[in-house]
Amino acid sequence: MPAHLVRTRPQPHPTAGTAAVAVLHRAARPLMGQLGALTDRLTAELYAREPAYRTEIEADPAHVRAEIQRSLRHSVASLLDPALSRDAARACSARIGADRAARGFPLDAVSHAFRLGGALVWQALVDEVTLRHPEDAHLLVHLAVDVWNFVDEHCAHVADSYRRAERELAWRRENRRRLMIAALLDGATRIADLPDAATALDLPERGRYVVLIASGGGRATPRPTLPHGVRAVWHTAAGAERAIVGLADQEADQLAAALREFCQRAAPGTRIGLSPAVEGLAAVGGARRLAETALRICPADGGTVLLDEQLPAALVAAAPRLGRILTDRVLGPLLALPPADRTLLLDTLTAWLDCDGSAQRAAARLYCHRNTVLNRLRRCEQLTGRSLARPADLVELGLALHAHRLVQPDGPAGVATGPVPSSP
Repeated sequence: MPAHLVRTRPQPHPTAGTAAVAVLHRAARPLMGQLGALTDRLTAELYAREPAYRTEIEADPAHVRAEIQRSLRHSVASLLDPALSRDAARACSARIGADRAARGFPLDAVSHAFRLGGALVWQALVDEVTLRHPEDAHLLVHLAVDVWNFVDEHCAHVADSYRRAERELAWRRENRRRLMIAALLDGATRIADLPDAATALDLPERGRYVVLIASGGGRATPRPTLPHGVRAVWHTAAGAERAIVGLADQEADQLAAALREFCQRAAPGTRIGLSPAVEGLAAVGGARRLAETALRICPADGGTVLLDEQLPAALVAAAPRLGRILTDRVLGPLLALPPADRTLLLDTLTAWLDCDGSAQRAAARLYCHRNTVLNRLRRCEQLTGRSLARPADLVELGLALHAHRLVQPDGPAGVATGPVPSSP
C-alpha cells in the first residue's frame, strides 16, 4: 500500500533551482484536500489490477480504504515538508510492510501498489500544474527523475520492512512448531490443544504413529533416511534426533528395513530406538519413553532396535534396579569367576539361547565342538543353580543376561565372533 513517496526533500535538477521546488509545493498543497478522491481512484485501480488487494477490498473495504488514505496523506506531506513528516511516514511504511507480511500478501503485489500510488500522486501534481499554472509545467520535468528516484528508494525501504517482518514471522512459526513437537514428545500437550497441533504439523490427530530416536554416539547425529512417502516431524534435543513418524500398516516393515540399512551405512556408533505403534497424537509422549528404552538396549557399536522385538530386554531396561538385583541373584556365582572363565561361559550361554537351544548351532558359532558347549552349559547350571530344562529357570537366565549386558561399560555384550578356547 502506498505510504510517503519521498523520505527527504527531493533535490531538483541544478538548472531548476528554487523555482521548481516552489512549483512542487504549490501543486502539492491542493492535494491534501483531494485525498478522498485520490483514495477512491487508487482503491479502484488496485481492485482492478491486483487480485490480492481485490480479495482484501471485498472482505474489508473500510480497512483498506483507511490504510490507503493514511498512506497518501503521508505521501503528500513528505512532498510539502519532508523534515517534519519523514519519521511518521517511515513508521507508517513499516507498519504497512509488517502488516502485509503477516497477512501473507505477495511482496510483488505490495511493491506494485506503492508504484501505482506514486504514479497517481505524480499525475495529480502534473494535472494541478498544467491546469492552474501551465507556464510552470516545464519545471516539473527537472523534478521527475528526482521524485521517481525517491519513489524507488521508498519502495526498497518498504520491501526491507516487509522482509524483516517476514523473517520474524517465519522464526516465530518455526519456534511454535518446535515447541509443539517437543510438547507432544514430552506428553505435555493438553487434549484441547491437540487439534491445533495436528493442523500446524499437518498430522492427523487420530493417526497411527511411532517415535524414533537416533543417537550418534557422541558425534553429530544425522537424521535417518525414511522410506519415500513416510511423513515425519523432527525435533533435535540433547544431541539426539527425535521424530514422530506417521505410519500406515503396510509401512511398518519398510520403515524398519530402511532404518537398519541406514545404520549399516552410517558411522559406527549410530544407534536408533523405535517405539511400538500407538494410536493418536495424545499417545506420542508414551511412545517417546518407549523409544528411549529401545535406544538404551541398542548395542554401543550401533544398530536399530525395535522395541516390539526386544521386549524381555526392555523389561529389565525399564527397571534397572530390579535388573541389577536379578543379575546378582541369578548370575552372581558365575560373575565371580576370573574374567576369562566368566566371559567364556557367558558367551556360550548367550549363543545357546540365541540358537534356540541348539548345541550344534552354538558350537558352530563359537568355533568349538558340540560336547564342549554342553560341558560349559552344565557348568553354568551348577554355578547358577538353574536348570536349562526348566522353563521358569530359562526365563530367569535370559532376563538376567539382558540385565547384565545393559550395565556393561561398553553396552550389551556380543557373542564371540572368533575362535575361543575349546576347554569346558
